[in-house]
Amino acid sequence: MTTPVIGVCAAFEPARWGFWDQQAAILPATYLEKVRTAGGLPIGLVPDPRATARPELVLDRVDGLLLIGGVDLEPDTYGAARTERTEATAPERDAFELSLARAALARDLPVLGICRGMQILNVAAGGTLHQHLTDAGFAEHRRSPGRLDSATFHEVDVVPCSLAESLSGSGVQVVNSHHHQGVDALGEGAVVTAWSIPDRLPEAIEFPSCQYALGVQWHPEVDHLQHALTAFVAVAARPAREDQPA
Repeated sequence: MTTPVIGVCAAFEPARWGFWDQQAAILPATYLEKVRTAGGLPIGLVPDPRATARPELVLDRVDGLLLIGGVDLEPDTYGAARTERTEATAPERDAFELSLARAALARDLPVLGICRGMQILNVAAGGTLHQHLTDAGFAEHRRSPGRLDSATFHEVDVVPCSLAESLSGSGVQVVNSHHHQGVDALGEGAVVTAWSIPDRLPEAIEFPSCQYALGVQWHPEVDHLQHALTAFVAVAARPAREDQPA
């Protein structure tokens, strides 16, 4: 098996290191280590208007796309008006990641979305989001802000023989949560393959027409879940498909 290059979309946030305090592209080490452990070579993808306009500039150079967690999506990306419940957003990052996600789905490039990344996949396919889950009648899914430890654990029901099963196992599984928004209307071609217990919030979506296109609302990159990204990386390592655009 070749070593697949996995493009990891970076957050773009204020950061401090050494003497510096400025905007920076941020790639949490937990995501990078999970990709490496699965056999992939992670490289950072930084928002750039040229790649937003022409996503092939990025996607022609990677074998898989990983969309990581982060801030809220701008509501106008899914046709909604902003309410007071919308928190921090990153419009440039939204545009970049939505463009890459749409193009990845169209060319059947393996793509995995985590937390915000699952929401990006759904919106890229024309779906919508709840701007605040408790207002929509769902449970609190951010019980411990800034942490992903045992206080954030909850159960999900995972569909057998799904991509979500290859990540977590099927049936009732324990995952973690750190989000206050979630999937409302499903994007075109998406199906739900895991739901939160007991509130039935979609916790995993995938696109059966694609070889690997999965979004999960939880955080499999943290060590204590023991959720490996091997299935995602293995698909990305397959030889180029004849039907993939040049």
